[in-house]
Amino acid sequence: QLQACGGGLVQAGGSLRLSCAASGRTFGNCAVGWFRQAPGKEREFVSTINRSGGITSYADSVKGRFTISRDNAENTVSLQMNSLKPEDTAIYYCAAKATTFMGVFRSAPGYDYWGQGTQVTVSS
Repeated sequence: QLQACGGGLVQAGGSLRLSCAASGRTFGNCAVGWFRQAPGKEREFVSTINRSGGITSYADSVKGRFTISRDNAENTVSLQMNSLKPEDTAIYYCAAKATTFMGVFRSAPGYDYWGQGTQVTVSS
């Protein structure tokens, strides 16, 4: 199971750090991604990190503001979100894909396991 936490209410320009923890599964065998879904919109890709943490990818809308990282020893993946904007408001989901591939996955259907989501609200 995946557990996402760290969401909350923050003013524009502020920061939040989301965490995704895995239980019953070794994260080191998984690529991990963050996705988000705003009200009335489809789920969209935010960021992903490969098994080793050596390769990352970001949506253009968050590049330069968000940073994904992982600690395989602790079985966690984090998303540091800086310079938040009202348009970042959404439910954020972490997802994991067990794979032997050392690359990253930007597409939601490619993921096998999903967390329950954590709400991020950015006020203007």
